[in-house]
Amino acid sequence: MNGEAALRAALAETARQTVVQGLNQSASGNVSARWADGFLVTPSGLPGATLQPAQMVFVGLDGVARSELKPSSEWRIHRDLYVARPEVHAVVHAHSPHAVSLSCLRRAIPPFHYMVAAAGGRDIRCADYATFGTEALSHAVLAALQDRRACLMSNHGQVAVGATLDAALDLALEVEALCAQYWRATLMGEPVLLDDAEMDVVLERFRDYGQRGKTASPSSDAA
Repeated sequence: MNGEAALRAALAETARQTVVQGLNQSASGNVSARWADGFLVTPSGLPGATLQPAQMVFVGLDGVARSELKPSSEWRIHRDLYVARPEVHAVVHAHSPHAVSLSCLRRAIPPFHYMVAAAGGRDIRCADYATFGTEALSHAVLAALQDRRACLMSNHGQVAVGATLDAALDLALEVEALCAQYWRATLMGEPVLLDDAEMDVVLERFRDYGQRGKTASPSSDAA
């Protein structure tokens, strides 16, 4: 399987996973990955659970689609992210239930839990509202994603980006979990927030979290 074929297959599987794992329903949401001088993105209006690799739509960074199928209505968000953020190689947009609920309140996710830092900052912003599929919405999302890897979208859902499809999907799942946790906490009162100094410590620790900053010797029993 060549590079493009493998990427198409990975996109189809990622789109399926967004449905299987409850991030999207039917044809909601979209997924893309950088490829060549543009990107491959899921098509408009087709159920994510049954998408096939051949149905992925190639869109150039000039915004021109080269396929018989129409690209996702949110192709501008994907294109603009790839132009503005060279480190981004995958984008997952989801209408996940708790993210949608908070976005309808137009609430950012504050630092109620240290895992908020997984999105790259002290909070997870909520982008200003604009009609779906518009350039205005893309601009709003890019602004909310400045120095971040995820954001909510007012009255809409969430966007997560990553260096790989797996990373973007994992972050989207984490954002949805954080939305659910924050929502539950607010039912009992106002959550106690971590201060900026603590979040800065967490952000620094996240730089070499897991296998990125391996310091233990091979014989270490540490997990």
